[in-house]
Amino acid sequence: MVSAQDGWPASTGGGRFTVETRPGPEPDIVVLAVAGELDHDTAEPLRTALDEAVASGARRILVDCGGLLFCDSTGLNVLLRARLAAQENEARVELAALRPQVARMLAITGAGAVFPRYASLAEALAGPRQE
Repeated sequence: MVSAQDGWPASTGGGRFTVETRPGPEPDIVVLAVAGELDHDTAEPLRTALDEAVASGARRILVDCGGLLFCDSTGLNVLLRARLAAQENEARVELAALRPQVARMLAITGAGAVFPRYASLAEALAGPRQE
């Protein structure tokens, strides 16, 4: 299911995984709220939403992972590729509200070090982390 709001899909996916895309509090921020199980069979909606966010010119793409129950290597690769595409446009992909099992996967793979991470979406929206 895809519906439009301000030119953005409000929600894509369905079943085991969904992505809700919404504008952030500033024009150059996009929030992607993900929920469910992100794997080979469900990654396409996130790939599409990230590609659209990068193409829109967003400077910060905040992925709210509070509802993300599982992420496999396919999901990780989608995030890593989006990070590289964002960097080419002087933008960032940032992760918020990681559940322990997803945070552990990022730590084990070393990918956690390349993403700015926040304890909550509210913390992420308060401003970019200084590095």
